[in-house]
Amino acid sequence: MNATVDLQIACTEKKLPSLKQFQLWVDAALAMAYKRSSDKANDHRQDELSIRLVDIEESQSLNHQFRHKDKPTNVLSFPFELPPGVELNLLGDLVICADIVKNEAKNQQKQDFHHWAHMVIHGCLHLLGFDHINDSDATQMESLEIEILATLDIDNPYISHI
Repeated sequence: MNATVDLQIACTEKKLPSLKQFQLWVDAALAMAYKRSSDKANDHRQDELSIRLVDIEESQSLNHQFRHKDKPTNVLSFPFELPPGVELNLLGDLVICADIVKNEAKNQQKQDFHHWAHMVIHGCLHLLGFDHINDSDATQMESLEIEILATLDIDNPYISHI
């Protein structure tokens, strides 16, 4: 599985993962999620998504506009909704706030790029329809995130490192 990732850098942060790293994380998320799916048509999909890295101001503006929360957030997922009868493998867009991810990694004593991987995987799962609104869905989504991260030799992000 190799998704097409369009990386847009719209932030001032300098220590960012490479396109190759984003690609690895996206592919790991999609491969595991599709492996869990009973729909074998997903095995040969050529998915596309955009990842936009933003500063706090853009994150806060988008979070306010689309989620009615007037604060920045680590990752926003915007699944692409196709009109009926249109066949495209466009998953949607992820908007990740570089400053928030950097600060969370530091505060939670996680390796920067491990936290980046978690945010990308978390966002990809949202694009595929996973959610964490109720406890049951949260447990399912978190266990899948942990499993995907383990394939990348990244520790469980839900265990405190402090």
